[in-house]
Amino acid sequence: MNENRLRLHGFNNLTKALSFNIYDICYAKTEAQKRAYIEYIDELYNADRLTTILEGVVEIIGATVLNISREDYDPQGASVTMLVADPTTPPSEHLITEAPGPMPRTVLGHLDKSHLTVHTYPESHPDEGISTFRADIDVATCGLISPLKALNYLIHAFESDIVTVDYRVRGFTRDVDGVKHFIDHEINSIQNYFSDDTLDRYQMIDVNVYQENIFHTKMLLKEFNLDNYLFGTGSSELSEREQAEIRKQLHREMQEIFYGRNIC
Repeated sequence: MNENRLRLHGFNNLTKALSFNIYDICYAKTEAQKRAYIEYIDELYNADRLTTILEGVVEIIGATVLNISREDYDPQGASVTMLVADPTTPPSEHLITEAPGPMPRTVLGHLDKSHLTVHTYPESHPDEGISTFRADIDVATCGLISPLKALNYLIHAFESDIVTVDYRVRGFTRDVDGVKHFIDHEINSIQNYFSDDTLDRYQMIDVNVYQENIFHTKMLLKEFNLDNYLFGTGSSELSEREQAEIRKQLHREMQEIFYGRNIC
């Protein structure tokens, strides 16, 4: 038997929970542009699109879809529920290490004692023209399927300016000798599982509690091109003073979200 395999007594009871807050920032000056941005986001991430994204996650982690239900809400938002099962190897053997996978309104999926959820929150500043789209994603699995395999896919499935990622392994499983195992793979940072292009694109900060198997990474997009943040207009239509003021507003919004505090 491969030395990297662990012989377990019964089912692997470890729960591996991966959570994201993903933010897309935009500048929409007029009320009409704000409404158009919200409508654009609502269409881009409708129930059908979110279902497709979740189906990509299911394929990457090696699960099987059992059932899907979905709903688009009025005036905005959507929900999807997906039931899936783990059809992989017998519970008596389990790989200790896991390799990172490819890049894979309210979305909820159950993974046979586990679940996937995605909630979206489009909103805008009442005065300054800043609009922010947030997607909260949770992928929790039991057994052999690992949410880390879908890490890069989920980040690239959304327009991600800022991402906060939390990963925690909860509970324990027993081997055939009765010894408890509180984690079954090596990890000292979520960054271990990012693809090279993700590592290159983002500035990252870690806060980890190794004794509790809790790992936290905050990510801020390095590249800033003003035209990528303007909705309904372009930088060529703005004066240099207007461009400078908008950049200041956008940078402030992004820094406040990234560091989790207001900047005076």
